[in-house]
Amino acid sequence: MGLAMDLSPLRHSRDFRLLYAGFIGVLIGTLVTTVAVAVQVWDLTGSPLQTGLVSLARAVPLVAGTLIGGVLADRMDRRKLLIATRFPLVASAAVLAINAVLPDPHLWAIYLATAMTGLLAGLGGPAMLAAVPALVGTDRLAAAGALTAASVQLAALLGPALGGILVAGPGLAACYALDAAGILAFTVALLFLPPLPPQGHADGPKTGAGIRRALASIADGVRFVRGRRLVLGLLLIDAAAMVFTMPQSLYPALADQEFGGGPAVVGLLYAAPALGALVGAATSGWTGRAGGHALIAAVLLWGASLTGFGLATYLPLALALLALAGLGDLISETLRSALLQHSTPDDLRGRVSSLWLVQATVSPALGNAVIGLFAELTTPRTALVAGGLGCVLATLTIAAAFPALRRATLATPSPVAADDRPA
Repeated sequence: MGLAMDLSPLRHSRDFRLLYAGFIGVLIGTLVTTVAVAVQVWDLTGSPLQTGLVSLARAVPLVAGTLIGGVLADRMDRRKLLIATRFPLVASAAVLAINAVLPDPHLWAIYLATAMTGLLAGLGGPAMLAAVPALVGTDRLAAAGALTAASVQLAALLGPALGGILVAGPGLAACYALDAAGILAFTVALLFLPPLPPQGHADGPKTGAGIRRALASIADGVRFVRGRRLVLGLLLIDAAAMVFTMPQSLYPALADQEFGGGPAVVGLLYAAPALGALVGAATSGWTGRAGGHALIAAVLLWGASLTGFGLATYLPLALALLALAGLGDLISETLRSALLQHSTPDDLRGRVSSLWLVQATVSPALGNAVIGLFAELTTPRTALVAGGLGCVLATLTIAAAFPALRRATLATPSPVAADDRPA
């Protein structure tokens, strides 16, 4: 296996090809909306804190939805759950579009639609993650993770740039309409997948589980995470990367105040990390042989690059540093996802994936809010530099405290490896 990306999941699995194609469609629309919401909230409020809080408004209901979705993903057909939670997302995009064409758009409507989007995305998210091993097999998890991460970054490159163009041209409503179209494309692709019931034993009834049973089921997932030093370390190192260094809420302010641009520059700032991530994805063939040390190095690259971004005053240099950060994020995301799925039995993948998504949602949303608040109290540049240094320090601390994370490898034959002792 060389450096070139491993395309075997696409070659060998027609169902993964369908999921992959639909996923790209919905991601592009989602990221166009991300830029549109950030620009719209900035225009309405002029506050970096508000642009950070709108991310938090999505995160809170997403956490609730993800926890419930994790239980559902281990008890019902994952394909049906995905379809049932995708269609209503079109209505959320419609609310944003209608609000955007009003003479005086309402800030509360943006928060409401964002919260609804978070809830629905949370309900279906664990089923999406848990379905991948069934479509590609456990031996192709790293390759599937790299392909999925590449699709995320391709969308992150095209979506924000397209969002900036649309905001400056047809306007905000066009962005939200494109998002609705992407959601429909993804849902149509799901219709052609086979049934995806969970494999293995999942305790409790398949449907109609009460609150007590649902909470007990979630607790099973929490106990599994706490009992596996590797899985706990994966969650914590991702949190370290996201809580301290999430610069997106500062992009509108930086574009306005530091780089002398409008929505087009905002789009470039959003897109730059994706360009670096695509380079990482294109050369990700080696990740199938990598493990914990490569993951730790990738997170350190993310934190150090964003520290440099906070110091950069020249736009091309700032974009280059964001691209380097994106490369580190792609490698760490690929390895985190593959190691997590590899280390989790299938009958727990829905619940463990839900906990992963909770962390992956709360951490960046909290990071955007924290860095937005810090920027209000100091300056955007100060907030970025402090956050990047905090990420580096936290990553080194977690790496030292979790030997299982440093020793992690995708070659481990069992999800309950002997050296992965309870925490």
